[in-house]
Amino acid sequence: MVNADLQRERNRATFDPEKLTNLLDGGAQRTERRRFIEQVFERDPTGVFDNSDNNYLHRTDRHIRATAKHVRMVEICRKLGIGDECDGMIIDSEDFPLVLDAIADDLPTALHWVMFVPNIVSLCDEEQQKEWLPLCRDWKMIGCYAQTEVGHGSNVRGLETTATFVPESKSGVKGGSFVIHSPTLTSGKFWPGTLGRTANHAMVIARLIDGEGVDRGVHNFLVPLRSMEDHTLLPGVKTGDIGPKIGYNNMDNGFAYFDNVTIPRRNMAMRFATVDEQGKYSKKRVSAAASKVAYITMMQVRAMIVIGSAKALAVGTTINVRYSAVRKQGYSEDGKTEVQILDYKQQQHRIFPLLAASYCFFFTGRNLWKKLKSIEERLIKNKPVTKVEVTDIHASSSALKSFTTTVAADGIEECRKACGGHGFLACSGLPELINSYLQSPTVEGDNHMLPQQVIKVLLKLLQAVQSNSGVEAYKTCDSYGLVPSLEAILHGGHETCKAVDQGSLSDLSTLLLAFRHRAARLLAVVGQQINEDVMNGKPMQTAWNNALVAMAKASRAYSLFLVLRDFQQGIQEEGRNVLGPNEVDVLTDLAKLFGLYWMEKEIGDFLEDGYLSAKQAKWIAASDLEALDKVRPNAVALVDARDISDFRLKSALGRYDGDVYPYIMRAAEKDPLNAVDPGPAYDPELRRLIHGGAGAYPYSGTASRL
Repeated sequence: MVNADLQRERNRATFDPEKLTNLLDGGAQRTERRRFIEQVFERDPTGVFDNSDNNYLHRTDRHIRATAKHVRMVEICRKLGIGDECDGMIIDSEDFPLVLDAIADDLPTALHWVMFVPNIVSLCDEEQQKEWLPLCRDWKMIGCYAQTEVGHGSNVRGLETTATFVPESKSGVKGGSFVIHSPTLTSGKFWPGTLGRTANHAMVIARLIDGEGVDRGVHNFLVPLRSMEDHTLLPGVKTGDIGPKIGYNNMDNGFAYFDNVTIPRRNMAMRFATVDEQGKYSKKRVSAAASKVAYITMMQVRAMIVIGSAKALAVGTTINVRYSAVRKQGYSEDGKTEVQILDYKQQQHRIFPLLAASYCFFFTGRNLWKKLKSIEERLIKNKPVTKVEVTDIHASSSALKSFTTTVAADGIEECRKACGGHGFLACSGLPELINSYLQSPTVEGDNHMLPQQVIKVLLKLLQAVQSNSGVEAYKTCDSYGLVPSLEAILHGGHETCKAVDQGSLSDLSTLLLAFRHRAARLLAVVGQQINEDVMNGKPMQTAWNNALVAMAKASRAYSLFLVLRDFQQGIQEEGRNVLGPNEVDVLTDLAKLFGLYWMEKEIGDFLEDGYLSAKQAKWIAASDLEALDKVRPNAVALVDARDISDFRLKSALGRYDGDVYPYIMRAAEKDPLNAVDPGPAYDPELRRLIHGGAGAYPYSGTASRL
């Protein structure tokens, strides 16, 4: 029986949610396939995938259960033939992401497919791949990526772990060897996921010391950690879990120290550089395409993170929107009818822009992934790909990773707070969601560091436009979208918003032009600030440091331009191919709300140089409210279109049937603290206090000591 208020919300929808579901899945057949896979895991007779006890388990038990889930997952995939189309490599199957979503829990093996195998594919030569990839396919070799150390994270050049070449004459190892060593406390690997208790191999990033004693900088080395027979640690290797974290505690993020651990010379990743049997170091002469393929492969991890931000935000908004439709607070004007929280403008303003962002990020993540795969395909087929294209997509992936994960992390927490007190309950699903997601702004590049990489690339475009030389090279790039505004800014033009009324200001094309101008202008501000500092005699490093705050603003502005552009283009493309006019309209409403919300939030950037007039600026808040009104009738249907099952949602508040309160009470009664009565703390503690007189005042009934 579905809650009456929730059913009314669904009946109000002006579009078909199933059409959006099919779009999000990549077609009706993929929706059918996803639902089938979800049912297989939800109904698995072993019961290992049941998440209902998660909130009551110690992290050690969660880790053990999650490992059991991985093993059972492999068994099911083999039974269903998932991966057969990839020569048995389950993690390469197009069904694998569906499998991971269906499990709806974090697996401690994740770094094996997120980083370890991609490193082998990207950085190891053909002979090494033939030896190691079959072991990875069969899950005999389970690996992680060990870069970060106790004392160094993003500063890769500062890593201290060493890999020193030793010739066969001294080591006795045929062909020579490397000795992996952690020379200091701060050189210990610290934080790599899967490292602590699960992995038996690690792709270790270490400083290569060649046969002449020359430090050749950081390189990758495949280092065995544990026996593949009984999982015991190998001589000289010390690993363990780093301990409880804010969240993501199924994962055994680990530490590792190496005490002169010997590995074969050929365990160095040798696709692009090699050390021969005499210890001579040389870089291989490989095609530029091959090196770019490796770069693109690693960049795809960031695209996965952007796509993941859309999914995580979709979960958070699904829980909040459904709960806000069920939960009532206050009374309407008749003094009798309680008001749905979802009807309060403040609640809408907190949540609807996040709902819009979850769809925006889907389109921009999909677009980023398509571009990376397209570049990879062209490189494999020996079709030309320029350095400008590669660096530009690097800038896009860096900017979007930073922006989308920041918005998603902040947004999920806002969804939790907007659920009131019940959002603080573990059974709401929101505390674990946010605590597990909080890693995303840090992994694969800290969100406050990535803008430097973005701006470093975009400043070259700025220089090209300024000098009117080399701009054509950017024609197929994301950043080329900034060129019209950059030309106007740098060559004496003056762009202003052409909106003549509130309606035209809300038009998507008008909003996109405004975000383009803002991004271009803030980029020009960064360039001007650096140039002025250098002209005034400051060292380049000081000038760069002084511009970091401005870089962060410019990178965020560029991200917003890309996100809004991708959303608009995605709506237009799908409107021609898949969606009907009603679905196009509801997505357009979301895109407008997204643009207006961020324009109002950062209005100063648009007023600062006069792009918006004071009169136009006044229209924005009113337009924002109108956009909320347009989204309101479709809010529940929009989260329903995500088709996140209750099994995956893991939330008493976000249930599809809206039966919130009985499930809150079931979760409360299930707590082990309620298993016995009196409570487990009564005897002896409370009993000693209440019955034993431990708290009795000794002077009761006597005169005051004063």
